[in-house]
Amino acid sequence: MNKKIYPIHFAWITLALYTVFFVLPGLMGFYYSFTDWNSFSTEINFIGFDNFKQLFSADENYLGFINNTLIFTFATVLLKTGLGLAFAIALNEGVRMKGFHRVMLFLPSIVPMLVVGLVFKSILNPATGLLNETLRSVGLGFLAQKWLVDLDWAFKSIIAVDTWKGVGYIMIILLAGLQAISKTYYEAASIDGAGAWNKLRHITIPLLLPALTVTTVLNLLHGLKVFEAVYVLTNGGPGYATDVLYTSIFKEFSMGRFGMGTALSTLLFVFMTIVGYFVVRLMSREGDGDR
Repeated sequence: MNKKIYPIHFAWITLALYTVFFVLPGLMGFYYSFTDWNSFSTEINFIGFDNFKQLFSADENYLGFINNTLIFTFATVLLKTGLGLAFAIALNEGVRMKGFHRVMLFLPSIVPMLVVGLVFKSILNPATGLLNETLRSVGLGFLAQKWLVDLDWAFKSIIAVDTWKGVGYIMIILLAGLQAISKTYYEAASIDGAGAWNKLRHITIPLLLPALTVTTVLNLLHGLKVFEAVYVLTNGGPGYATDVLYTSIFKEFSMGRFGMGTALSTLLFVFMTIVGYFVVRLMSREGDGDR
């Protein structure tokens, strides 16, 4: 049976809108990243790779922002995936009130990061925050820290808050993957004398790879684009200790340094493209293996 191919003009309006609102701004941003565009001059001069040289200069703070972004991404991917998998496995078994526990763990993920940040900014206040007050009241005052203002703890606190908020969402995805695995695999493994570790290693992880790939992609993209958690909790402080690429982009545009801001945006785009490329290759290889 012949199938009619829809005329291309059906897509013209969509293609035109996409070009006007996405392609052209993207190309303009790429061009402006090679200029000295700023709010202090009416002239826009092409300066080549000067902005990018400044980004990777040891005399500037940008390398620190890139490093913070990569550390945040790596840490949150590990923590959310590890904890999400542990919670998913625990709540996939015969745990009492597991529906309630699932809801409680998932609930933070639907709360806006702005709200979460403001709440935790109060909780982690070094003088009057709930966390330090609780530690002092139970005789553990030596554990109290200046969570959001100490160089050693500020970035760790942001990672912890972001993990707390997002781990429930990852858990739900992995839980759905676990429930799609047939129980017969585990029953056969038990008959062969396999323990919990061998079942996890040889059954759960391999059959859960599609769900793990999805959660890894989501975590990677979220980590590279993190903004609200840093902005609300510390605004990049103390000093520039917790600034990441997105907060740096925001500050560059706020200061009228549009050329440098678009250069940072281009760098972030390159990072995300590289990550996306390798993830697509991984997923394609996995799909070929299934066939």
